[in-house]
Amino acid sequence: MERIELDDSISASSSSQGLSQPSTQTTQYLRANTPNNATPITSSSGYPTLRIEKNNLRSVTLLEAKAKVKDIAISRERITLKDVLQESTFGRIFRGILVDEKDPNKEKHTFIKTVKDHASEIQVTRMLTESYKLRGLQHRNLLPITHMCTGEKPMVMLPYMNWGNLKLFLQQCKLVEANNPQAISQQDLVHMAIQIACGMSYLARREVIHKDLAARNCVTDDTLQVKITDNAFSRDLFPMDYHCLGDNENRPVRWMALQSLVNNEFSSASDVWAFGVTLWELMTLGQMPYVDIDPFEMATYLKDDYRIAQLINCPDELFAVMACCWALDPEERLKFQQLVQCLTELHTALGAYI
Repeated sequence: MERIELDDSISASSSSQGLSQPSTQTTQYLRANTPNNATPITSSSGYPTLRIEKNNLRSVTLLEAKAKVKDIAISRERITLKDVLQESTFGRIFRGILVDEKDPNKEKHTFIKTVKDHASEIQVTRMLTESYKLRGLQHRNLLPITHMCTGEKPMVMLPYMNWGNLKLFLQQCKLVEANNPQAISQQDLVHMAIQIACGMSYLARREVIHKDLAARNCVTDDTLQVKITDNAFSRDLFPMDYHCLGDNENRPVRWMALQSLVNNEFSSASDVWAFGVTLWELMTLGQMPYVDIDPFEMATYLKDDYRIAQLINCPDELFAVMACCWALDPEERLKFQQLVQCLTELHTALGAYI
């Protein structure tokens, strides 16, 4: 994988030492206006027909969940579990082997999500229902389930990506340094953001609302290809990213738009808000947004027009894109296709300084 070092002159907001480690958050938050020296980005008329969806909290039984995936159910004998990649209180994600149905000599690597023995029926059902959110959708930047074993201990299979979870990958990275060929550049990060925006643009065209877009719900490989996944196990694997605000449901409060927090309403525009936070995660290499804000105070902060502060090493143009994702009025946020265009232009500009 080619690594590229950026020139300091790409933005007036870049540090004088180039791209070192991202700065640590402080208690300073910014009002949601365009940063200094940035070219304002104006949205179009917004979403002509903005489909709003309420979170459906109706209980789904385990039998109903299994029935929805019976056409992709496979035999347990075709699956071999290998390494444990991630482990939580109630579940595990394995690297595994899936044997071809027609030719037993053919096999391929796969992600396998499964529950532990002590997991409750509710937890098993949640894993299944959240796993088929992207099922049947075909896009190079999506990672829908391919197979499922619906036995006593269900297993969910997804195509394998050898660097795994994007949030964990980012936290292991360092930005470009002269003697570190394994570092990741700012241009790499923008390229990853473009891919996420492309996948989300496809979902928006299909009128699919993700509701939990974040780095933790993406995966990547050694070519820095990025794919968006479902959020099965996210609450369990990343418990610090979710909070219960008194409604008996753990939610990704720091990634949620105001209408989602207050009215439990979701749309493509609320996914755009979450994308802005995901873009910030990329630039901070997996830091926690709003880390020093009480989750119970998030709605008040957003109503008062406070947003995450611009990082020292974040170009003004890139922060302007984030700011346009965080408009309080959903109609004023950019569409994903516009985000793809803005980020592609920025990616090209970054390359011009190499």
